[in-house]
Amino acid sequence: MTEGERVIRWIEKYCRIPEGKDVGKPVVLREWQRDVLRGIYDTPTRLAIISFGRKNGKTALSAFLLLAHLCGPKSKYNGQLYSAAQARDQAALLFNLAAKVVRLSPELDAVVKIHDSGKMLACPERGTGYEALSADAKTNFGKSPTFICHDELGQVKGPRSQLYESLETATGAQESPLSIVISTQSPTPGDLLSVLIDDAKTKADPKVKLFLFTAPEELDPFSDEAIRAANPAFGDFLNEVEVRGQAESARRMPAREAAYRNLVLNQRINMHSPFLARPVWESCGGAVDEDAFRGALYAGLDLSGRNDLTAFVVVAQRDGKWHVRPEFWCPEAGIEERSRRDRAPYDLWHQQGFLHATPGASIDFSFVAQRLTEIASESESLCIAFDRWRMDYLTAELTKLGVPFTVLAKMEVQPLPEGLVLVRHGQGFQDMPPALDALEAELLNGRLRHGSHPVLTWCAANAVAERNAAGERKLEKSKSTGRIDGIVALAMAMRCALTYSLTPMEYAAGRLITL
Repeated sequence: MTEGERVIRWIEKYCRIPEGKDVGKPVVLREWQRDVLRGIYDTPTRLAIISFGRKNGKTALSAFLLLAHLCGPKSKYNGQLYSAAQARDQAALLFNLAAKVVRLSPELDAVVKIHDSGKMLACPERGTGYEALSADAKTNFGKSPTFICHDELGQVKGPRSQLYESLETATGAQESPLSIVISTQSPTPGDLLSVLIDDAKTKADPKVKLFLFTAPEELDPFSDEAIRAANPAFGDFLNEVEVRGQAESARRMPAREAAYRNLVLNQRINMHSPFLARPVWESCGGAVDEDAFRGALYAGLDLSGRNDLTAFVVVAQRDGKWHVRPEFWCPEAGIEERSRRDRAPYDLWHQQGFLHATPGASIDFSFVAQRLTEIASESESLCIAFDRWRMDYLTAELTKLGVPFTVLAKMEVQPLPEGLVLVRHGQGFQDMPPALDALEAELLNGRLRHGSHPVLTWCAANAVAERNAAGERKLEKSKSTGRIDGIVALAMAMRCALTYSLTPMEYAAGRLITL
């Protein structure tokens, strides 16, 4: 008997269904569940990622695996077991379900002690203990886990979680620790679970196993075929009538489609309708031609508060393509704390050269002004669309450097003055609609190359557009999942580029907004 078969037989012999119409009956694992367990235990595994739609028995399967490691065939003497969730309520779900399984099984109830107040289980005979942890509670991280279950890791926004990292880095003293992630997918590619799934797909580490049930994007999202692909329990213990009703509701009401795709079809879809579809952005991730930046340059500048992210994005045309070169600044002091706050690896991006960190606790705009001066001196011309907010600080720094520049009151088709030109550009419904149309058109037509710059890609994944009564769009920071400064700057840069690079006849013909 293989290790996977031993775990399967133990679960079916000793575990009971904790709730529902068959409560108290012995567990009978489905074949897809057995395949997952064989995949985990029949070969060496350090991390197993199991992802499918909601209500497919995720928490129950987690409880069975937890008990198999607490007092079953995978238990280790004096082993420490933990489940990790983002909220106390979520952490309590797994504990409560495992406790119900124990109470319903005479054999397990005889050997497992339940501590309801501390959400803990213990098997004195084996010396093993389990505790439910949550990210929003104070936690003592002096632990040495043998088994970890990361419950609903898809709720983590950004590529980092202090709880996840603390537990995973605490396993070093164990010979063969095992971590299980059971969750629906994260909304964006920059979130922690998405990063883990994408890494697992490369198969670079054979001890990382991926069991991903998701509806392919080419399928009709409201069809049974799409639902079944992401929900292995569909038509079994997952109510097919109820799920079909959710699909029809999402079909009738587009506002509900994003949540349906993420939670039911287990697709990587932002709950708020994103401004840019991920496949469209990724299709333009080709290499950037640096030779393009020797001619006429157009840029967008989104200045931040003194301790946030400043984005400067330059675009230049070559061989019918717009090539993108973004630059970002943030204060060096407190960069690790800012990484935790924004759930983004600013410190890593800084080490890799994708983000400039200026000395001190606030951004020194003199560094930004110096960089603009360098770029302007290396090119034929440089036209920058800028948001009015805080621009007086930058122009003061340019004046100190003795850099001549021209400020235009608004963006319109006209010959550009020579040298460095600054054009006022708002971020409301007056100026942003044509900028977003310009960027969207170049992306959809495959005329843009951004080189998959990680900070810019993160901003693109976060961006959410809202419409006014007239149907015009602007980017809404309050509905975005993270910083969007880079995509704001890119949109302004594209509007600037198309406004001043086209002839008046081309502009009048609608080339700027043709999709």
